[in-house]
Amino acid sequence: MGKLEGRVAVVTGGGRGIGQAEALRLAEEGAKVAVLDLRQADADVTCKMVEEAGGNCLALACDVTQRAQVEQAFEAVAAHWQTVDILVNNAGVTRDNLLFKMSDQDWDVVMDTHLKGSFLCAQAAQKFMVAQRWGKIVNTSSTSALGNRGQANYSTAKAGLQGLTRTLAIELGPFNINVNAVAPGFVESEMTRDTAKRLGMDFEHLKSLAIQDIPLRRVGVPRDIANIVTFLCTDDASFLSGQVLYIRGGP
Repeated sequence: MGKLEGRVAVVTGGGRGIGQAEALRLAEEGAKVAVLDLRQADADVTCKMVEEAGGNCLALACDVTQRAQVEQAFEAVAAHWQTVDILVNNAGVTRDNLLFKMSDQDWDVVMDTHLKGSFLCAQAAQKFMVAQRWGKIVNTSSTSALGNRGQANYSTAKAGLQGLTRTLAIELGPFNINVNAVAPGFVESEMTRDTAKRLGMDFEHLKSLAIQDIPLRRVGVPRDIANIVTFLCTDDASFLSGQVLYIRGGP
Protein backbone atom coordinates (compact mmCIF):
# COMPACT_ATOMS: atom_id res chain seq x y z
CA MET A 1 0.00 0.00 0.00
CA GLY A 2 1.30 3.45 -0.92
CA LYS A 3 1.91 6.15 1.67
CA LEU A 4 -0.87 8.30 0.16
CA GLU A 5 -3.46 5.59 -0.30
CA GLY A 6 -6.95 7.13 -0.38
CA ARG A 7 -5.72 10.73 -0.35
CA VAL A 8 -6.97 13.23 -2.94
CA ALA A 9 -4.32 15.44 -4.54
CA VAL A 10 -4.65 18.45 -6.84
CA VAL A 11 -1.68 19.36 -9.04
CA THR A 12 -1.82 22.64 -10.93
CA GLY A 13 0.11 22.97 -14.16
CA GLY A 14 0.06 19.19 -14.28
CA GLY A 15 -0.12 18.83 -18.03
CA ARG A 16 3.60 18.52 -18.64
CA GLY A 17 7.08 18.75 -17.16
CA ILE A 18 7.46 18.88 -13.39
CA GLY A 19 3.71 18.95 -12.78
CA GLN A 20 3.21 15.85 -14.86
CA ALA A 21 5.97 14.04 -12.96
CA GLU A 22 4.39 15.10 -9.66
CA ALA A 23 0.98 13.77 -10.67
CA LEU A 24 2.50 10.43 -11.67
CA ARG A 25 4.58 10.15 -8.52
CA LEU A 26 1.69 11.00 -6.19
CA ALA A 27 -0.43 8.40 -7.96
CA GLU A 28 2.32 5.82 -7.46
CA GLU A 29 1.90 6.34 -3.72
CA GLY A 30 -1.82 5.69 -4.01
CA ALA A 31 -3.25 9.20 -4.24
CA LYS A 32 -6.19 10.02 -6.45
CA VAL A 33 -4.96 12.88 -8.58
CA ALA A 34 -6.78 15.82 -10.13
CA VAL A 35 -4.66 17.39 -12.86
CA LEU A 36 -5.40 21.07 -13.49
CA ASP A 37 -3.94 22.76 -16.53
CA LEU A 38 -4.71 25.77 -18.67
CA ARG A 39 -5.16 23.40 -21.62
CA GLN A 40 -7.61 20.53 -21.26
CA ALA A 41 -5.68 18.48 -23.82
CA ASP A 42 -2.50 18.64 -21.72
CA ALA A 43 -4.36 17.63 -18.56
CA ASP A 44 -5.89 14.72 -20.48
CA VAL A 45 -2.46 13.48 -21.56
CA THR A 46 -1.21 13.32 -17.96
CA CYS A 47 -4.38 11.65 -16.74
CA LYS A 48 -4.08 9.01 -19.43
CA MET A 49 -0.53 8.30 -18.22
CA VAL A 50 -1.72 8.04 -14.61
CA GLU A 51 -4.56 5.70 -15.53
CA GLU A 52 -2.36 3.52 -17.74
CA ALA A 53 -0.10 3.09 -14.70
CA GLY A 54 -3.10 1.93 -12.65
CA GLY A 55 -3.95 5.22 -10.97
CA ASN A 56 -7.13 7.22 -10.54
CA CYS A 57 -7.19 10.62 -12.22
CA LEU A 58 -9.42 13.57 -13.08
CA ALA A 59 -8.42 16.09 -15.76
CA LEU A 60 -9.71 19.66 -15.52
CA ALA A 61 -9.03 22.78 -17.56
CA CYS A 62 -8.40 25.72 -15.23
CA ASP A 63 -6.85 29.16 -15.43
CA VAL A 64 -5.48 29.52 -11.90
CA THR A 65 -5.53 33.32 -12.17
CA GLN A 66 -9.33 33.32 -12.34
CA ARG A 67 -11.14 32.88 -9.02
CA ALA A 68 -14.34 31.52 -10.57
CA GLN A 69 -12.46 28.84 -12.51
CA VAL A 70 -10.40 27.83 -9.46
CA GLU A 71 -13.42 27.53 -7.21
CA GLN A 72 -15.31 25.57 -9.86
CA ALA A 73 -12.39 23.18 -10.30
CA PHE A 74 -12.04 22.46 -6.58
CA GLU A 75 -15.78 21.98 -6.24
CA ALA A 76 -15.60 19.48 -9.10
CA VAL A 77 -12.78 17.57 -7.37
CA ALA A 78 -14.70 17.50 -4.08
CA ALA A 79 -17.87 16.39 -5.84
CA HIS A 80 -15.93 13.57 -7.50
CA TRP A 81 -13.92 12.38 -4.47
CA GLN A 82 -15.61 14.14 -1.51
CA THR A 83 -12.58 16.15 -0.39
CA VAL A 84 -9.17 17.66 -1.16
CA ASP A 85 -6.23 16.48 0.97
CA ILE A 86 -3.18 17.68 -0.97
CA LEU A 87 -2.43 20.73 -3.11
CA VAL A 88 0.68 21.09 -5.24
CA ASN A 89 0.88 24.63 -6.63
CA ASN A 90 3.02 24.09 -9.70
CA ALA A 91 1.42 26.23 -12.44
CA GLY A 92 3.86 28.79 -13.76
CA VAL A 93 5.04 30.77 -16.76
CA THR A 94 8.07 32.82 -17.73
CA ARG A 95 8.22 36.13 -19.56
CA ASP A 96 11.93 36.82 -19.27
CA ASN A 97 13.41 40.16 -20.20
CA LEU A 98 15.79 42.77 -18.86
CA LEU A 99 14.14 45.36 -16.65
CA PHE A 100 14.22 48.19 -19.18
CA LYS A 101 12.53 45.98 -21.78
CA MET A 102 9.95 44.35 -19.52
CA SER A 103 6.35 45.27 -20.25
CA ASP A 104 3.47 45.59 -17.80
CA GLN A 105 1.98 42.48 -19.34
CA ASP A 106 5.23 40.54 -18.84
CA TRP A 107 5.15 41.50 -15.18
CA ASP A 108 1.44 40.94 -14.59
CA VAL A 109 1.09 37.52 -16.20
CA VAL A 110 4.01 36.10 -14.20
CA MET A 111 2.79 37.61 -10.92
CA ASP A 112 -0.78 36.49 -11.49
CA THR A 113 0.09 32.93 -12.46
CA HIS A 114 2.61 32.21 -9.70
CA LEU A 115 1.41 34.34 -6.81
CA LYS A 116 -2.29 34.95 -7.34
CA GLY A 117 -2.76 31.44 -8.70
CA SER A 118 -1.13 29.85 -5.66
CA PHE A 119 -3.13 32.12 -3.34
CA LEU A 120 -6.45 31.29 -4.99
CA CYS A 121 -5.79 27.55 -5.04
CA ALA A 122 -4.60 27.50 -1.43
CA GLN A 123 -7.68 29.43 -0.37
CA ALA A 124 -9.95 26.98 -2.20
CA ALA A 125 -8.16 23.91 -0.84
CA GLN A 126 -7.81 24.95 2.80
CA LYS A 127 -11.53 24.89 3.54
CA PHE A 128 -11.56 21.13 2.97
CA MET A 129 -8.31 20.64 4.86
CA VAL A 130 -9.38 22.73 7.86
CA ALA A 131 -12.67 20.83 8.14
CA GLN A 132 -10.90 17.47 8.28
CA ARG A 133 -7.85 18.76 10.20
CA TRP A 134 -5.37 17.26 7.74
CA GLY A 135 -3.75 18.69 4.68
CA LYS A 136 -0.56 19.22 2.73
CA ILE A 137 0.23 22.22 0.54
CA VAL A 138 3.43 22.41 -1.48
CA ASN A 139 4.27 25.60 -3.35
CA THR A 140 6.82 25.80 -6.15
CA SER A 141 9.49 28.45 -5.71
CA SER A 142 12.85 28.44 -7.51
CA THR A 143 16.52 29.20 -7.04
CA SER A 144 15.67 32.29 -9.10
CA ALA A 145 14.10 33.65 -5.91
CA LEU A 146 17.68 34.53 -4.96
CA GLY A 147 17.91 36.80 -8.03
CA ASN A 148 18.54 36.07 -11.68
CA ARG A 149 19.42 38.35 -14.57
CA GLY A 150 16.52 38.89 -16.96
CA GLN A 151 13.93 37.56 -14.52
CA ALA A 152 12.86 40.50 -12.35
CA ASN A 153 9.26 39.31 -12.59
CA TYR A 154 9.91 35.59 -12.12
CA SER A 155 12.46 36.08 -9.31
CA THR A 156 10.10 38.38 -7.45
CA ALA A 157 7.17 35.99 -7.82
CA LYS A 158 9.22 33.01 -6.64
CA ALA A 159 10.52 34.97 -3.64
CA GLY A 160 6.95 35.98 -2.85
CA LEU A 161 5.92 32.33 -2.79
CA GLN A 162 8.41 31.71 -0.02
CA GLY A 163 6.73 34.40 2.07
CA LEU A 164 3.32 32.94 1.27
CA THR A 165 4.54 29.49 2.29
CA ARG A 166 5.79 30.62 5.68
CA THR A 167 2.66 32.65 6.39
CA LEU A 168 0.28 29.85 5.45
CA ALA A 169 2.29 27.45 7.61
CA ILE A 170 1.69 29.75 10.58
CA GLU A 171 -2.01 30.26 9.87
CA LEU A 172 -2.90 26.69 8.92
CA GLY A 173 -0.59 24.80 11.27
CA PRO A 174 -3.14 24.71 14.13
CA PHE A 175 -5.40 22.70 11.80
CA ASN A 176 -2.73 20.05 11.17
CA ILE A 177 -1.94 21.40 7.71
CA ASN A 178 1.67 21.38 6.56
CA VAL A 179 2.74 24.04 4.08
CA ASN A 180 6.16 23.86 2.46
CA ALA A 181 7.86 24.91 -0.75
CA VAL A 182 10.38 23.43 -3.12
CA ALA A 183 12.87 25.60 -4.96
CA PRO A 184 14.27 23.71 -7.95
CA GLY A 185 17.52 24.64 -9.61
CA PHE A 186 18.20 23.80 -13.25
CA VAL A 187 15.69 21.15 -14.31
CA GLU A 188 15.47 19.75 -17.81
CA SER A 189 12.02 20.93 -18.87
CA GLU A 190 10.10 22.93 -21.45
CA MET A 191 10.73 26.04 -19.39
CA THR A 192 14.52 25.67 -19.50
CA ARG A 193 14.34 24.81 -23.18
CA ASP A 194 12.48 28.07 -23.69
CA THR A 195 15.25 29.84 -21.79
CA ALA A 196 17.81 28.40 -24.18
CA LYS A 197 15.79 29.67 -27.13
CA ARG A 198 15.55 33.12 -25.56
CA LEU A 199 19.31 33.20 -25.18
CA GLY A 200 19.84 31.94 -28.74
CA MET A 201 21.71 28.95 -27.33
CA ASP A 202 21.66 25.22 -28.03
CA PHE A 203 19.92 23.50 -25.12
CA GLU A 204 22.65 20.90 -24.65
CA HIS A 205 25.22 23.68 -24.45
CA LEU A 206 23.12 25.49 -21.83
CA LYS A 207 22.94 22.25 -19.82
CA SER A 208 26.70 21.79 -20.02
CA LEU A 209 27.23 25.30 -18.66
CA ALA A 210 24.77 24.68 -15.82
CA ILE A 211 26.45 21.39 -14.88
CA GLN A 212 29.72 23.19 -14.22
CA ASP A 213 28.10 24.95 -11.25
CA ILE A 214 26.28 21.89 -9.86
CA PRO A 215 28.28 19.80 -7.37
CA LEU A 216 26.51 16.57 -8.42
CA ARG A 217 27.56 17.33 -12.01
CA ARG A 218 24.16 16.78 -13.59
CA VAL A 219 21.03 18.84 -14.12
CA GLY A 220 17.79 17.87 -12.49
CA VAL A 221 14.92 16.03 -14.14
CA PRO A 222 11.22 16.42 -13.25
CA ARG A 223 11.24 13.16 -11.28
CA ASP A 224 13.84 14.63 -8.90
CA ILE A 225 11.39 17.35 -7.91
CA ALA A 226 8.41 15.01 -7.84
CA ASN A 227 10.16 12.71 -5.36
CA ILE A 228 10.69 15.52 -2.84
CA VAL A 229 7.20 16.94 -3.32
CA THR A 230 5.69 13.50 -2.72
CA PHE A 231 7.73 13.10 0.47
CA LEU A 232 6.39 16.44 1.71
CA CYS A 233 2.85 15.19 1.12
CA THR A 234 3.28 12.08 3.28
CA ASP A 235 3.13 11.70 7.03
CA ASP A 236 6.89 11.11 6.97
CA ALA A 237 7.11 14.92 6.77
CA SER A 238 4.43 15.57 9.38
CA PHE A 239 6.66 17.79 11.56
CA LEU A 240 8.09 19.80 8.67
CA SER A 241 6.29 23.03 7.83
CA GLY A 242 7.08 26.53 6.63
CA GLN A 243 10.28 25.34 4.95
CA VAL A 244 11.77 25.97 1.52
CA LEU A 245 13.79 23.05 0.18
CA TYR A 246 16.31 23.95 -2.50
CA ILE A 247 16.58 21.06 -4.94
CA ARG A 248 19.64 22.02 -6.95
CA GLY A 249 22.15 19.19 -6.81
CA GLY A 250 24.23 20.79 -4.08
CA PRO A 251 24.66 23.92 -1.99
